[in-house]
Amino acid sequence: MPTSPTLPDPGSIVMYSTSWCGYCRRLKTQLDSEGIGYTEVNIEETPGTAEFVESVNDGNRTVPTVVFPDGSAATNPSLAEVKQRLAA
Repeated sequence: MPTSPTLPDPGSIVMYSTSWCGYCRRLKTQLDSEGIGYTEVNIEETPGTAEFVESVNDGNRTVPTVVFPDGSAATNPSLAEVKQRLAA
């Protein structure tokens, strides 16, 4: 798996998103309500990030794509999955 352009600090995530993505908005709202820190990267505005998202999603620009501190990625994860993977 290619390395994410940005790795998050422990206990937080990097979320690759777009401005129009409803799933991204929902996850951000859930993360905010749980106090989970995240850095949002808009793949339409940040060069090279759309290519990273494609590389971890079989060529698709599927968002949200979330990167965890260990460098692993998940596509459109639930809040429960984010919490579980951050706790591991």
